[in-house]
Amino acid sequence: MALFGWFSKEKKESLDKGLEKTKESFFSKLTRSVVGKSKVDDEVLDELEEILITSDVGVQTTLKIIDRIQERIARDKYVGTDELNSVLREEISGLLAEHDTSGPTEYELPTHNGNPHVIMVVGVNGVGKTTSIGKLAHQFKTAGKKVVLGAADTFRAAAVDQLIIWADRVGVPIVQQGMGADPASVAFDALSSAKAQGADVVIIDTAGRLHNKVNLMNELSKIKRVMEKVIPDAPHEILLVLDGSTGQNAFEQAKQFALATSLTGLIITKLDGTAKGGVVIGISDQMSIPVRFIGVGEGIEDLQVFHREEFVSSIFGS
Repeated sequence: MALFGWFSKEKKESLDKGLEKTKESFFSKLTRSVVGKSKVDDEVLDELEEILITSDVGVQTTLKIIDRIQERIARDKYVGTDELNSVLREEISGLLAEHDTSGPTEYELPTHNGNPHVIMVVGVNGVGKTTSIGKLAHQFKTAGKKVVLGAADTFRAAAVDQLIIWADRVGVPIVQQGMGADPASVAFDALSSAKAQGADVVIIDTAGRLHNKVNLMNELSKIKRVMEKVIPDAPHEILLVLDGSTGQNAFEQAKQFALATSLTGLIITKLDGTAKGGVVIGISDQMSIPVRFIGVGEGIEDLQVFHREEFVSSIFGS
């Protein structure tokens, strides 16, 4: 059943504003690269390669895009610099489509034999993980769904406290045992409570410490095993939150977490404060993991369902 994410005029305006720095940086470089040239030649392609890499699209994805444009030139015999924008836009959209990096414009909530839909959220400190959970809870609640939060990031008092504040702000129940509690125990209680209350969605916050990948892997595996005792196929989604403003560092984090657990989707935050929006293209391509949501502002409504056509349209200014 479709829940939220329908693309309103307001959401498009918010997306355009959030991606403004990326668009301005990208296009000022692109415009300079084609000044005085009429056709896309090797020199233009070299400059385009540099522009994509410095926009944090990533080397491998950039080379893939350049190869595709070269194939277009070979096939069409001639591509003018005036066509470069539309060709580039088509190839980036095509690349995002290949990895199913955008679901429908609206978020679908599956049913699980009467059990709640369980979302486990992972990510290192400071990426906007707890804020993203709060905003997600708000969107589910606004869509008429009963939401329960679980504060299983128990290694930092601030993480638990922040989630309690968000639960209060959104008006949803939270299961927490304070700092230092066993994360798996919190997850177990949260799922048990949500099931007893007939909740539709449970969102579990977890710690994201990358300094010891083995510990992280063991901890996430334990949380998953405990969840399955309450709801057999839980968690149904494992979402990784990444800070888009860190560019290629976000890509490295995605690789580490993908090794530690089976990610089903990405939330890329803080795109409004950076010119590095190209990282969305690179991460989704290289990781082959769908981008589910993007953060394009501070407001509670500014965590948007990711829609590739609208994203590309905002970067290309149309």
